[in-house]
Amino acid sequence: MREYDVEPIPGLPERLPPGEEVLWQGSPSWKSLARRAFHVRKVAIYFGVLAVLAVLVDASDGLTLASLVQGLTWILLLAAVSIGALTWLGWSMARSSIYTITNRRLVMRIGAALPMMMNLPFKQVRSADLRVYEDGTGDIPLLLDQSAKPSYMIFWPHVRPWHFAPVQPMLRTIPDAAKVAGILAEALQDYLESEATARVSGNEAMDDAVLASATETLS
Repeated sequence: MREYDVEPIPGLPERLPPGEEVLWQGSPSWKSLARRAFHVRKVAIYFGVLAVLAVLVDASDGLTLASLVQGLTWILLLAAVSIGALTWLGWSMARSSIYTITNRRLVMRIGAALPMMMNLPFKQVRSADLRVYEDGTGDIPLLLDQSAKPSYMIFWPHVRPWHFAPVQPMLRTIPDAAKVAGILAEALQDYLESEATARVSGNEAMDDAVLASATETLS
């Protein structure tokens, strides 16, 4: 995790080192984020039910039409303010967030008021999951190695809800989630294969060095 001042590449705090390339970049869908992280639809339903109950109660008490409208106006005004504020938060969070998948890591630029970069190397990623919604957006939560200790409060809302131990950072409400999951899965697989190849090559080089040393000693 790090704060930053400039972005030489959108979504990244610095230029990529040689051999690393961007495979995908994207941001959350603000509509889906407002609905699923800030629960705009549930809040709207709540105020709708509250308005209906208020009308029924006031009507049963024999209040005039003017009194009914006055009482309903306050509820609708409060609903508009609440829903508007939550929608703005969803839009702001989505607009300020960029997820980047490279062939070596996942980088999350998050935070509307205080932008931060979350760097998640593939070597720390143990597994990834996928949840796709009916509108095509979806979530990709990441289970990290035990050595990584991400903060739920810092990552929210880019984190799997109600999973505190361990905390799971999440690409949240991204469009074409199934396609992005495929890109990430392929990148992780390629990384594991390259690491395995590097380990084998390293072991072979070590064996050759030991053999050469032993031969030199014997001669």
